[in-house]
Amino acid sequence: MTQGESTTVPRLLNRFMSAMLRSPLHPVVSRSIMLITFTGRKSGKTYTTPISYARDGDQVTAFTGARWSKNLEGGAPVKLSIKNKEYHGRADVVADDKEAVAEGLRTFLNKVRSDARFYKVNFDDDGQPNWEDVQRAAQRCVMLHVQLDGADVTLQPENSAYKSITN
Repeated sequence: MTQGESTTVPRLLNRFMSAMLRSPLHPVVSRSIMLITFTGRKSGKTYTTPISYARDGDQVTAFTGARWSKNLEGGAPVKLSIKNKEYHGRADVVADDKEAVAEGLRTFLNKVRSDARFYKVNFDDDGQPNWEDVQRAAQRCVMLHVQLDGADVTLQPENSAYKSITN
C-alpha cells in the first residue's frame, strides 16, 4: 500500500487495513494486499505494514517507495501474512536497476491493476500499462522479492497470482 513519497498512504488507513487483514473480513482485501513484518536495522524494533503483492508459488513480489524498504536490504528475514496465513522468507530489494524495476512493475500492474493509480500509470488502448508512465514510476520505487521458506509454502493454483516478472 505504501507506494511512494507523493502517494504514501496515511497512517490511519494503514492501521485500518492492518486490522482488516487480521480480521475474519480479510478476504475483502487480502487477494492483493498482505502484511509484511520486518525488524528495523538500527532500532531492532519489529514493524508491520500492509502492502500490495503478487504471488507465484514461493515467490512474492511487491513495490514501495517508502523508506522502510531499506530495512529489507541484504536478504532480511520477513514474515508475510497472506490471506490470513503466515509465511516466512527472505527479502531482496531491487533499487538501482530501474529497468528491472520498470519491467517488474509493468508485469505487476497487469496483475494488480488497481495499484496503477498509486503510481500514476495509465493503460493504453491494448489494456497494457503505459510504458513511459511505468518508467517514470520506477524512478520513485523499489521492487521487493520475497523467497518464501520451503516449509512454509503451500502450492495451490489460487496462490499463483501471476507468472514470473523476470521472464
